[in-house]
Amino acid sequence: MDKAEIYVRNLEEAFKSLRLFDEKAREVVDLAKSYLRDAKYYLSRGDVLTSIAASSYAEGLLDALKIMGYAEFEWHRPSEIEKNYKKVLIAGTFEILHPGHIHYMEQAWNMGRVIAVVSRDLNAMKIKGRDIVVPAENRAKVVSGLYYVHKARLGYEDDMLRVVEEERPDVVLLGANQPFDEASLSERLRRRGLESQVARASPYDCDLCSTTKIINKILEAFCENTRRV
Repeated sequence: MDKAEIYVRNLEEAFKSLRLFDEKAREVVDLAKSYLRDAKYYLSRGDVLTSIAASSYAEGLLDALKIMGYAEFEWHRPSEIEKNYKKVLIAGTFEILHPGHIHYMEQAWNMGRVIAVVSRDLNAMKIKGRDIVVPAENRAKVVSGLYYVHKARLGYEDDMLRVVEEERPDVVLLGANQPFDEASLSERLRRRGLESQVARASPYDCDLCSTTKIINKILEAFCENTRRV
């Protein structure tokens, strides 16, 4: 874990513990959050120096609020951040983003640094049993811009576990409804020399927390005689 990642994670933890005593300072907090977003953006693209600079601006704003008595939060020692910071791998099609996806990513983010693997079109078609409208490269670009994702990348068509070998995550977090058995996947990973923990995200219920439901809702609203998926 490099210094830029530690700065980003420490800021994320500080915002989680932030208590604001005066709403007049909200604008400054929002500005600090925008610098954090910049830091994550540049870090995801390998520009470590610019990432650290953006983190430093955010830290300075938060420290100023704390000194002036407008806010309270907690900084962590770098050693604490490194000790508790895990690399968490998630995966999915992410074709039409909905609250269920965000819930999944947020759970992963609460565990550590999130690597989102976006399925290739062919694999997504096999899993979904239908055509994929949004190409994999476009889906990956959208996912890479989400707050909870530190890095987005494409998977492989021929070997879904190859990306796990390359990333070597501490945790593989399955989606609540993904059709994989945790014990079976753990065994497959062990046979490849990987000791990643396999966990499953909790479900999130809402009316349209399903890409299929969203597609069918669109068809129902705009295409009366079209077959549902």
